[in-house]
Amino acid sequence: MPVFVLTDSIAFPPPQLAEEGLLAVGGDLTVDRLLSAYEAGIFPWYLPGDPILWWSPDPRLVLFPNELHVSRRLARTLRQGRFRVSFDTAFSEVIQACASTARRDQDGTWITDDMIAAYSRLHELGYAHSVETWLDNTLVGGLYGISLGHVFFGESMFSRAADASKVALVGLTEQLKRWDVRLIDCQVTTPHMLGMGAREIERTRFLELIKDDTRQGAPMGKWTWMASD
Repeated sequence: MPVFVLTDSIAFPPPQLAEEGLLAVGGDLTVDRLLSAYEAGIFPWYLPGDPILWWSPDPRLVLFPNELHVSRRLARTLRQGRFRVSFDTAFSEVIQACASTARRDQDGTWITDDMIAAYSRLHELGYAHSVETWLDNTLVGGLYGISLGHVFFGESMFSRAADASKVALVGLTEQLKRWDVRLIDCQVTTPHMLGMGAREIERTRFLELIKDDTRQGAPMGKWTWMASD
């Protein structure tokens, strides 16, 4: 399986050359390189102590906003109004919570200190955003990701209360539909996201979908939650 070694150039090999998802190793987490990666359908994913690994899996898990599935239980939770949703009010807390939350079948976290610093910088520049779920003014769930044009690249989510991360995803999806964001990238397949309506598509199709959409205008700077009418 060929794996490319990155140089000082921010250019990436064609993602179609990734076998079993892994495309390249090395490089850095500078703003320009990260944005170049996401525009090409590539993302970093590695464990502490390892070199930076760059991935473009096939198939790709995506969620089309209009295909979001809200179960009857989740709909009931939403109607109860117990949770409050916000955007970009606690990015640092959300990414730290995602890094420290234990995952099934996962030893440790892939959200390293360097990753936290890099995505915090993207947040300062208006590219990375967080969605927060609150219960009695306590942060109990949320997610974060990268917004480029009409695509949102989801990175991670966490939950400290039942349905908290799902409520954050519903809130995000409602907003993205208002902004004509047409695709949420979920990266790799998980039962959690499949249950929310995400589906696998071929990498070639994914790359076609993001080719133009990542270059079109999108809300920049700090996002503001807009409650449903």
